[in-house]
Amino acid sequence: MDPQQLGFTPQRPVGWLAPLLLLNTGLRALLAILFGSFLDKRELQNALSGESFQQPGVDGELWFDYVADLGDGFDATYSIAYLLAQPELEIDGRKLPRGQVLLMGGDQVYPLASGDGYENRMKGPYRAALPEAPATGPQPTLFALPGNHDWYDGLTAFLRLFARRKDGHIGGWRTQQRRSYFAVELPARWWLFAIDEQFGAYIDDPQLLYFEKAARALGPDDRVILMTPSPTWVKAAKRPETYDAVDYFIRTILAPTGAHVRLLVSGDLHHYARYSGEDRELITCGGGGAYLVATHNLPERLQVPPPETLTRSASRSRDYDLVTTFPTKAESRRMSWGVFRNVPTRNPGFTTMIGIIHTLTMLAMAGVASEGGIFQRLFSIPLVMMLVLILAGAVLFAQPPGAGQKDHARHWILGLLHGFAQIALAAGGTWLWLQLPFHVWSWPGPLVVAAILYGPVAAILGTQLLSLYLLVAGFFDVNTNELFAGQGIEDAKSFLRLHITPDGTLTIYPIGVDRIARKWIPVPQADPEKSWLRPATPLTPHLIEPPIVMDGPIP
Repeated sequence: MDPQQLGFTPQRPVGWLAPLLLLNTGLRALLAILFGSFLDKRELQNALSGESFQQPGVDGELWFDYVADLGDGFDATYSIAYLLAQPELEIDGRKLPRGQVLLMGGDQVYPLASGDGYENRMKGPYRAALPEAPATGPQPTLFALPGNHDWYDGLTAFLRLFARRKDGHIGGWRTQQRRSYFAVELPARWWLFAIDEQFGAYIDDPQLLYFEKAARALGPDDRVILMTPSPTWVKAAKRPETYDAVDYFIRTILAPTGAHVRLLVSGDLHHYARYSGEDRELITCGGGGAYLVATHNLPERLQVPPPETLTRSASRSRDYDLVTTFPTKAESRRMSWGVFRNVPTRNPGFTTMIGIIHTLTMLAMAGVASEGGIFQRLFSIPLVMMLVLILAGAVLFAQPPGAGQKDHARHWILGLLHGFAQIALAAGGTWLWLQLPFHVWSWPGPLVVAAILYGPVAAILGTQLLSLYLLVAGFFDVNTNELFAGQGIEDAKSFLRLHITPDGTLTIYPIGVDRIARKWIPVPQADPEKSWLRPATPLTPHLIEPPIVMDGPIP
């Protein structure tokens, strides 16, 4: 796959535990949170076109797709893009035509938004999957909602790619939206509303005005699909305030119209999960390309909005039961055990950092325990500083929430236990080092031997101890994201194919892919609309669960 021929550079999966990436992403996230309200591009979007859109389909029938969390490594991203681009998918005996609309639900690029990042991790792969629009029939349309990673540059690159021109396109998909949020009228009195929450903080006034205008066309017979950047209905189980913005939108914009919100759909959590209530489905489908996230820690039942919310005028709480996950909870637990193999092999930089910290700690301990020469003492970092560094790093890695939130102590306890375990490992290594003759050699001999022999061994043992911590902490619902982010599992991907019939029946087909493709065959002489690359081993998509049929003819 020559980048000169493809027009982009296929990327490896993001190494989420790479030290520099952790630092860079953390700083970007902090700056976005601290200064996001001052650099909020949504306020400026009020000067852009405020039109809503129509997708009537063909003869009142519409097929459309939903994918989220897609801009990571090439193999996983292109595997899903390839399936989305095919004219038809035959799945479990059903023939499902390509969506006339493609909805992207957030995080179209990782780890940080930039022009090059979008080009190499999202736009390039999707253009290669569907280079040109079909010669016959309607041109597929693409709408994209920003996620938190799209927000890290204040939406600058996102708006340039998805909302700059009405006649813009990404391969064979044309773009229509002019803002980071949109309303689309679908056939048979179905509507799509996609809201941009900006880290779940609030919904800006220009956006509310936009949706108030669009909602004037709604009535009691209309049904609404609500797209959100994050499944706040799940996250509200731990932090009730995260659902407040979505509830406010439903309560103030949609409820007064009498329209029925029948489906909430989101990405952000990189798996498939469906919660079902008496008149509403809550679906998380973030399997577009990013690393897999655990499902075994999902609660079996949710109350939405959560009763603990401080919003006085919140909607009535309703119960939602977990129906299906992909992967299953049993498979998710089994995948957790891969941490011992995957973390060291897929995060060499992180393993190297652990080796360096352990080597410096050992030298500091050895310097205190023995009477080394002046050079050894000068080079050794004071032991207290190393101990504080290890403990502070372990606690921060455990990400303790605020003192007023649930399970605050749990994070601190597990973080401190991990830190003390790493210190104990360093102490054991120091004892072993002092039993060997290297420590009495003239300086810098001990340093050279420590770097060549001790460091690699300490790196492996320290990483395995970290992996053990992640596995144990996962049982207490701590660092579950890191347990899977460190493994970088690319398989178990998913997307939705939805179908509205002329009589108003909405059917959702949740499609899963157990294994992505990792080898590709160029197809240089293909038709203009055919994919440039096809998988060497055919992809085998399947239904995650039976089709979800919602509503029917309007009475």
